[in-house]
This record gives sequence, C-alpha cells and structure tokens, in this order.
Amino acid sequence: NAEYMGELSLSFKMQKEKEGVSVEVESADVVRLILQYCKENGLMRTIHTLQEESSVSLNTVDNVENFLSDVQHGRWDVVLPTVACLSLPQQKLIALYEQVVVELVELRETDTARQVLRETAPMQALKNEHPDLYLRLEHLCNRTHFDQREAYPDGSTKDRKRAEIAESLRSEISVVPPSRLLSIISQAMKWQQYQGLLPLGQKFDVFRGVAAVQAVEKESYPQQLDKVMKFGSKSHPETAVFSPDGQFLVSGSSDGFIEVWNYETGKLRTDLKYQAEETLMMHEDAVLSIDFSRDSELLASGSKDGKVKIWKISTGQCLRRFERAHGQGVTAVQFSRDGTQILTGSFDQSAKIHGLKSGKTLKEFRGHTAFVNTAIFNVDGTKILTGSSDGTVKFWDAKTTECLLTFKPPQPTVTGEIAVHTLLPLPKSTDQFIVANRSSSVLIINSNGHIVRTFTTGKRDGGDIVACTVSGRGEWIYCAGEDQMLYCFSTTTGRLEHMLKLHDKEALGLAHHPHRNLLASVSDDGTMRLWKA
Repeated sequence: NAEYMGELSLSFKMQKEKEGVSVEVESADVVRLILQYCKENGLMRTIHTLQEESSVSLNTVDNVENFLSDVQHGRWDVVLPTVACLSLPQQKLIALYEQVVVELVELRETDTARQVLRETAPMQALKNEHPDLYLRLEHLCNRTHFDQREAYPDGSTKDRKRAEIAESLRSEISVVPPSRLLSIISQAMKWQQYQGLLPLGQKFDVFRGVAAVQAVEKESYPQQLDKVMKFGSKSHPETAVFSPDGQFLVSGSSDGFIEVWNYETGKLRTDLKYQAEETLMMHEDAVLSIDFSRDSELLASGSKDGKVKIWKISTGQCLRRFERAHGQGVTAVQFSRDGTQILTGSFDQSAKIHGLKSGKTLKEFRGHTAFVNTAIFNVDGTKILTGSSDGTVKFWDAKTTECLLTFKPPQPTVTGEIAVHTLLPLPKSTDQFIVANRSSSVLIINSNGHIVRTFTTGKRDGGDIVACTVSGRGEWIYCAGEDQMLYCFSTTTGRLEHMLKLHDKEALGLAHHPHRNLLASVSDDGTMRLWKA
C-alpha cells in the first residue's frame, strides 16, 4: 500500500565504488516496470491491485499520437480499455465518459448510454459532485430524438469536444520502449558476462542469481594442454583473442579467415549461423591483428594489405571497412573505451585513430623510424602508447598527437635495436604498463616512463621473448620464448614460477581468458593450443 511504499527505501543503489559512480533507481520506477510487464501480458487484475496498493500508476500507451487520434475520432471501443489501465485525474475522466454517453445517445444506443451512465465510476463521481449535470445526461438518454443544442449547451460541437479531451489527456500519458523489465534483466546479464560471472555454456537462474554468487576462480598458471585446434596445411593462426565477456575465442589466420571457436570443445562455433553455413569473416590477405569492443559485440581486424574491418560477432556482418587504413600491414587494432574509434598500428611506421561512424582517419601519430608493432590506449583514453621495431615506446597525446615521452628499454650490448612487440595495460592499475621486447626481459613501467619491475627468463641464448600476455586480474605475466617455451611470471612474488613447452615452432601470439585460467597460444606450426591450470 501507499504507506508501505513510503516506508521503503526510495532508491536501490548500485554502486561501482572504484569508479565513484552511484546509480539510483526509484522504487516507483520498479513498480512501473512490473506494471508494464503485467500490461503486456494481459494481467489486468494484477495491474489494478498493484496500482491501488502502491499508489503508483503506469500511464503509458503504445503510441501517444495514435491514442489521441483514437480520441479525436471517437474510437471509444479502443480508448476505454486503454484508459482503464491508466490513472487519470477524475475531472478528465468525467469529461471523457460524459462525451461517450452523449455520442451513444446520438447513435440512439440509449441502453448502452444508460449503462455507462449508471455503472461506471466516473459517472457516479459526477452524480455525487454535480447532480445537475448528471440529471441532464439522464434526461438526454430519455429523449426520443437527439438535440445537439441540448447535448452541447455551451455552443460546442462533437469534434471540438473530442479535441479538447484529447489535448487534456496529452500531458497525462507517455510512451516507453516495450519490454523494459526484460531489457534491463538482459542488460544486467550482459554485465554479468562481462564480469566473468556467466561462463560459456553455464545456465543462469535469474530469480536465485546462482551464477552471480559463484566463487571467483583463483588465478594460477597453466600446467597442462587442454585442446589443440589444427588449421589447414597451407595456413596457420597469426593472432587470437578472447572477448571481454569470456564468451568467444577468435583467431585470425594467414589465409585471411577469422574464425570463432568454442574453447570448451575445441571446435568452431556452429551455433553462429554464418559459421554453420561456412560464410566466414575474412580478409583478402593475412589477418595480423584482432580486438573486441568492451561490450564484446564488435570485432576489429587488421590485415597484411593495410585494411581494417569491423564485424558484428553475432551475425558475421561486416559493418565498416577502412580500405586504406595504412599503406602496409596492420599490426595492431584496439577499440576506444566508448567503442566509437579504432586505434591501429602498422608496418608503415605510424599509428592512427579512425572514426567508426565517419569511416575516416581522425588522427595520425608519426615519429617511429621502424615498424609499429603494438598500439594501445591508456585507461582513460587520453594517451596513446606505441611500441616499435626501432626499440622504443612512445607516449602520445590522443587529442593533439604530440609525442609526450619516448622510453627505451635497457638492452644488452647487441648490434641494432631490439624490437618492442607487446604493450599491455596492467589490470587493476591506471598508470602501469607491461612492455615486452625481443630480449630475455619483460618490464612494468609507469606513465612517466620509469621502470617499476623487471622479469627475466634467465637465459642468455634462446630465451628471447617473442609474445606476451597477462592474466585477467594481472597476477601472472606469460611470455613465449623463441625456444618454444612458456615463461610464467608472478607479479605477486616477482619470480619466474613455471615453464612449459608450448609448440614445435615459434609462437606467434598469446591470449588469456578474462576470467578463467585458460591460455591460448598460436604458432607457425599450424595450431592454436589451449592450456589450463
């Protein structure tokens, strides 16, 4: 009831404390969501009871203009059932029902007119408040003929009365998108997926919230081979990535194909219609880089011929093409935090930002003297970091394209520069980054270019790092060596804790599941392998 609603805490607070964001949902809005659900499913008695007990009304229609048009054209068989679900001021209801009675009399439907007059709540309210007006309608029903002057003593007309009623109701009603309750639940479940609380293939009890209370898996390094995905004899995977929600594992290959895998079975995802029909996402040349948007709905891919494509992962549809993103191969792609821009790096020694809506190149970052092998946004998107075969890492202002800082990792006495091939943001940190180059060491640096930590394979020969990734919560850094070994570094202890043999040939890339102890490795040996703890 209304008193109970008043005693309720008037807002349900969902706080993301780390981001300092508080979203408040009014309890009345929760009731309205339930009312809308009841209305869409024909639960009319439930609507009336809930509105009466909560003192909250829905007052929505499918289309405001259509409803007002029905009023103006006297389609009372449509208007009255709609009004029955609304909570309207009594005087406006009286005016509406009074007009219905008058028009029924005009049509000589006097029995129906008397029924409306004597049995509806608005007309009974009229009888109590204005008995003289009520008696006028009674007399009108008893007349043997219809007199417009008697029906409209103020000199009005039927059309004018309808228009007045329609206009008075305009301010009382609104339109909301359909199925709001189900939409919000769906959005909440997507967030659960993004947080890793709904792993692939797991059923979710919405009422009990079973998946949401599962214990978070403790991060641990991989110890055994789980699955092997074999590619064609003339093809090999160049790159792989897990989606942020943990639902998809995608590979890009030397033959231009982009494939979505079920990492539970090690098979292609045939629940995706386009893959079941063998109409795969693809480029004309080798796919060198891929990345997901934060909501896991879009995939960006860069190819050896300098092209970038944007795909909708659920349908396989190519939504945007950047035919001349770069003059040479695209080595890195990354979505901006809001998903409206794509950052790319290339063999043409540049990095660029492209607009998804405009399809145009928006910014260009030049200053490296060799291949740009990796490019990322910092956490808030204000800076760009690039790593190059010229041996340096550069920090750029994302708006002005000004180079703010150049960092060069320490290197042993060797001839030539040591290529930087991987830059990664350190999870749960706002200003620390993982830097890997083709040496035996991997670094954590801060946004000022200072080294925070160094990890080393300890090998003078054959232990140079060729690929690198990080676990979902940043507790482990994984490096693939040119000796086909995986080196597992703990960011907690700072030590090399484990090693295992990855492939028969050099690894080309690593990817870690965002929430599970699952590592993917791709190699020139024509396989993608999955490793588990």
